Amino acid sequence: MKVALYGRPFSKDFITSVSALFKKLAEHGAEIFIYKPFLDFLTGDAGIKPAIHGTYEKREDIIDVAEIMLSLGGDGTFLESVTIVQDKGIPIAGINTGRLGFLSNIPASSIESSIDAIFQKHYSLEHRSLINLELSEGKLSGFSCALNDVSLQKKYSSMITIHAYLNDIPLNSYWADGLIISTPTGSTAYSMSVGGPIVTPDSNNFIISPLAPHNLAVRPVIVPDHNTIRLKVDSRDSCFILSLDSRTEIFNTNIEILIKRANFTIKTIRIEGYTFYDTMRNKLMWGIDKRN
Repeated sequence: MKVALYGRPFSKDFITSVSALFKKLAEHGAEIFIYKPFLDFLTGDAGIKPAIHGTYEKREDIIDVAEIMLSLGGDGTFLESVTIVQDKGIPIAGINTGRLGFLSNIPASSIESSIDAIFQKHYSLEHRSLINLELSEGKLSGFSCALNDVSLQKKYSSMITIHAYLNDIPLNSYWADGLIISTPTGSTAYSMSVGGPIVTPDSNNFIISPLAPHNLAVRPVIVPDHNTIRLKVDSRDSCFILSLDSRTEIFNTNIEILIKRANFTIKTIRIEGYTFYDTMRNKLMWGIDKRN
């Protein structure tokens, strides 16, 4: 199996686990292609000398080669790996050497058993929906889709007004610090931190959550993702911050934003025995009470 490995630097606490990862991949005869800057970290600071088949630096170097992508890091690293895979349908497995890890849901302590499960096909594929973003003028300087969320935020201290339309029907004019449009996958990310609901990954919805709205009656709204959301920003400063997952740009308020469901999905690997609800209980400590 040809395995693309994308990662970011990790702490010394994970050196033993990552070394075990490469040993296990070698046992299964994997052909490993590593992101070059990550290989430099492994052979330098981490002191790991993996046996590899090759390296890559651009997505064009790997997308027609890899059968599977391993993301080694936290959820931010996983989101970066999505920008490499894009619409190529390469399944991604996230190994958590970061912090919380909703997307990178394979703990470092389970690396060896999880690699065995992948090579033995003891896993399921989840098809995660994405947001596709279009601008009325100009274009984004990169991948125009988001797995977690799209957010619009004020650049300076003054609030902004975001006019939102659902299929050209007025929904609301949000006077707030910003607005988050989230996928089901992103419902456990930024959206959750501002009071948005958690929805299961297979839900076909967008979650619209305001950031610090001036009107207390304004609350998050869930809408079916077959709808098109159109956004227009008014601001004293004539600009705002637009973010797709962790990628951020600044735009003038003379543009409109169209948000639709992308026409492809991201395939994520879920090892047998690890359900979405297991992740919720473990990461959010549901049901854990010192009184029990």
